[in-house]
Amino acid sequence: MISSAPSVESQASEILKTLPARISDIVAPWAERSPDRPALVETSGMWTYRQLSAAVSKTQAWLGKLGVRPGDRVMIVGENCREFVATLLASAAVDAWPVLVNARLSAREIDQIRDHCGARRVFYTTSVSPHAIDHAKRHSAALEEVEGLGSIGIGASNNSVAPEPINNNEDADIADRVAALIYTSGTTGLPKGVMLSHRNLLFLAAGAAKIRSLTPDDRLYGILPMSHAVGLSVVLLGSLLSGASLYLSPRFDPMTARVTIEKERMTVLLGAPATFTQFLQYAKLRGIASLRFPDLRIISSSGAQLHPSTKSAIEKLFGMPLHNGYGVTECSPTIAQTRVESPRSDTSIGPPFPGVEIKLVGRDRMPVAEGEAGELWVRGPNIMKGYYRAPEETASAVDAEGWFNTRDLARLEDRNLFIVGRTKDLIVHHGFNVYPAEVEAVLNAHPAVVQSAVIGRSVEGDEEVVAFVQPVPDLPLTVADLAEYAAQHLASYKRPAQILLVPTMPLTPTGKAVKAELAKMVEHPAALTR
Repeated sequence: MISSAPSVESQASEILKTLPARISDIVAPWAERSPDRPALVETSGMWTYRQLSAAVSKTQAWLGKLGVRPGDRVMIVGENCREFVATLLASAAVDAWPVLVNARLSAREIDQIRDHCGARRVFYTTSVSPHAIDHAKRHSAALEEVEGLGSIGIGASNNSVAPEPINNNEDADIADRVAALIYTSGTTGLPKGVMLSHRNLLFLAAGAAKIRSLTPDDRLYGILPMSHAVGLSVVLLGSLLSGASLYLSPRFDPMTARVTIEKERMTVLLGAPATFTQFLQYAKLRGIASLRFPDLRIISSSGAQLHPSTKSAIEKLFGMPLHNGYGVTECSPTIAQTRVESPRSDTSIGPPFPGVEIKLVGRDRMPVAEGEAGELWVRGPNIMKGYYRAPEETASAVDAEGWFNTRDLARLEDRNLFIVGRTKDLIVHHGFNVYPAEVEAVLNAHPAVVQSAVIGRSVEGDEEVVAFVQPVPDLPLTVADLAEYAAQHLASYKRPAQILLVPTMPLTPTGKAVKAELAKMVEHPAALTR
């Protein structure tokens, strides 16, 4: 364990004692203290903190007229915009459960989530998202202009669903009620609905803001989807809790981002590794050797594995450290984060989040030695309430003492964590452990490689390594080139038995390779190689 329990509990207590009950309560203090300060800014307009507070109040009344009750699931299919935020906070304020869904999901995925959660109403952010428009039309939703919100798609009321029970006793812990239901990406199966409480999200938001020393003078670039946990807790709630200004963008484009960061004098940029890869591709295409933004003080990556080559190239391009964080939806999501005052030259994810305990255990559930890889377990106020309508899966993920099993493999060096891979992704080849992340790091370092993903394939009593590689367009690269490169940098048992070149990598919305799809491709490699 990384710290004594009293120390960790003290950190958690320090953060929790300053928090309001609901996520919707974070706007009012700034609406009183700094009413004219920009809260949410997008190309179509801006809301000050006073205007955001008014919009949330109007949206609460509107939801009531639409028959939304406490405990109802309110599904928001959208991309980043002010309407998304107002509907989210208003739903939480009336004790409905906001179900946050990325509009870029497929029709099948959207319908699965809608049916599983039993949504009373579905709303679509049609003003900013062509994908939301498509889903709204497919569901025969009405497209209306709503006072205070603008254009939004409104699905028909589902009168066959019942609200979840809400404890209205005076002693009821409001902070423990569900504030958001987020479905995991489902890279290994059907998505699961993660129930996150007000306490979960606000604890994480406050800790993230503290780590980055956010103040009302900060201007954050909101490009991470608020339908995902990082965009929700770290970016949105962390900004509003700090009285900062959040510049919303429904989708990322490096050219637009460059102009916006410069013009609006952004101070904080949080993105996924894919975000920074696109910056590098843009800079290369334009022949740009340096991107310098005098007001930008923090750039940080999360959501997927950060490769050393990406980190070093971005740091050279921006002239500043690229920080790195790690988490999972079930942990609201941050588990570890590098500190601004202690930048890393490697791809460590830094020390554990303040107030969060970790432990690394082997297959025998006993703690592993310093520097050895073990399964990462987490405990703290950030741990989810559970999976919606899945008590058995909840019990298998969170033990009786409150420890959540990430099923990720990590190692600890000098109080800093390094993610090694997934427990289920571990490949045992000739009796040796092969961690896909290690092989991927080598392949990604090749100058003609955009990204790679490694999986295991069963063969007569053993497993072998299979690598999928996305080449840089227009650069010569062959399987033989990569095999020779891997032989130079990897032990023999770690080298891929097969390398498949793919034009694009199947990714989740947060930039993680969908390895279940890659496993299917192994059966038909001829069309992928060149």
